[in-house]
Amino acid sequence: MMRLRSFRFLWMGQGFSNTGDVLYIVALIAVLYQATGSALYLSLLPFTITMARFLSGMCAPLVLNRYSLKGLLVGSQSIKTVLLGSLGISLGLFTPSVLFILPFAFLIAFLDGWATPARNAMLPQLVHEAELAKANSFVAVVDQSIQFGGWAIGGIFVAATSGPFVIWLTFCTYVISTFLMALIVVREQRDYKKKMPLMSGWKLIWEHPILRIFHIMIFIEAIANVVWIAAILYIFVEEVLLKSEAWWGYLNASFFIGLIAGGMLVSKYTKWFEQYMKVTLLITCFAISILTFLFGLTSVPVIALLLTVLSGLVEQVKSIIMVTIIQKKCLKESLPEVFSAQSALISITFGLGSLLYGFLAEAVSVAFVFALSGVLLLASALYLLKRIQFLDD
Repeated sequence: MMRLRSFRFLWMGQGFSNTGDVLYIVALIAVLYQATGSALYLSLLPFTITMARFLSGMCAPLVLNRYSLKGLLVGSQSIKTVLLGSLGISLGLFTPSVLFILPFAFLIAFLDGWATPARNAMLPQLVHEAELAKANSFVAVVDQSIQFGGWAIGGIFVAATSGPFVIWLTFCTYVISTFLMALIVVREQRDYKKKMPLMSGWKLIWEHPILRIFHIMIFIEAIANVVWIAAILYIFVEEVLLKSEAWWGYLNASFFIGLIAGGMLVSKYTKWFEQYMKVTLLITCFAISILTFLFGLTSVPVIALLLTVLSGLVEQVKSIIMVTIIQKKCLKESLPEVFSAQSALISITFGLGSLLYGFLAEAVSVAFVFALSGVLLLASALYLLKRIQFLDD
């Protein structure tokens, strides 16, 4: 019963935190645009956040060596709350410059970079192993629902009120999040006196056969998944579908609907997915490659929407299965370092991939980048097929 209650406090606390993360970014975009009127300065915000999360993942072993997972979650969330409160006060006193706002965004994102790895590492300690897939799918649905609705709600709040008001609204969600996560009860079996090298997570990944296989796939897929960023989809809508920017919103919404549906599917049929986990992973890897190819080839808007929903669904099922296998195959005490290294790998690869894809979409064509993503995803699937026997170890 205590573990179930703690799991509830974990997902609710992270839910409020993630809601705040979306709201404050929307608010900062509004504040920055009002202060500068420059699209270039706005582009610095996602770049700053990406780099902060990468550095956070790289530095995580040094922090994990000193604090428990619960202490890390509560402590980082508390500092985020203080930082956001300070930013809110500053906005009320003067009109801030870009150089003033970006350090706040960097520090908040840096602290937030530990949250998801710590949560994923804590989950096996709060639920039974047989319930891991269901717990992961539930948490994924909560995350994607917040992402799906958060940007729309944040935009409405900013339009109806102001950026500073939404900053204070975020402050309230952070306070609630900190309180809920402080109520978590977890008994961790980790030696905090043991010195943990900075690259310990990377070393664990390379030495563990299953982790090495998965993270080579994650590296390839992080590059391929750049194709779904807003900038690429916007060009696709304009140049291929020949539709208004409203269809850009429809495609984004369709992808998130697919993600939510995938999480609900795994949650409803957990026992089936547990029984056929390896086969399902292989099928979804090939399926996402095919769907990406087809999406890049279509010029029919309705078919594009359908393919986007299916892509989101398949991607979610694949991601949940990969996380669940990692949680089951890796030692619990090693999970924090592994997920931290994974977070850093995804952040830097996705960030650099965004620059590459933006260049290719402009220099070649948007259809080419979708074809490239399809090839990369196919390579990932074929690599898994070749190494599939190692998943039984």
